[in-house]
Amino acid sequence: MTKTEQRTRRHRRVRAKVFGTKERPRLSVFRSNTRLVAQIIDDNAGVTLASASSIDEKAKTPRERAEKAALTLAKRAKEKGVTSVVFDRGGFQYLGTVKAFADAARAAGLLF
Repeated sequence: MTKTEQRTRRHRRVRAKVFGTKERPRLSVFRSNTRLVAQIIDDNAGVTLASASSIDEKAKTPRERAEKAALTLAKRAKEKGVTSVVFDRGGFQYLGTVKAFADAARAAGLLF
């Protein structure tokens, strides 16, 4: 199996258990080689409530850009009245930029 197929399998396994509601939407993370994109999604309505990308942030390392994107996302989520989310790591390992993003989002006030 290729890396992409393995990640897709892990992602399906995670998504079978993780579901976002209006009270507690899903914080979905996608990491590519160049950026990290995150969305807060209400799965019941099928609506994206807030989103942020590390491509918009200015910093030296991918980890620093991910942390700044987490702060931006948390601010946008609070504007929409979202304080608690369910974290969906998207089949990626919980380390590096994904972990840095999650820690920064928690520090910014999102509960998960």
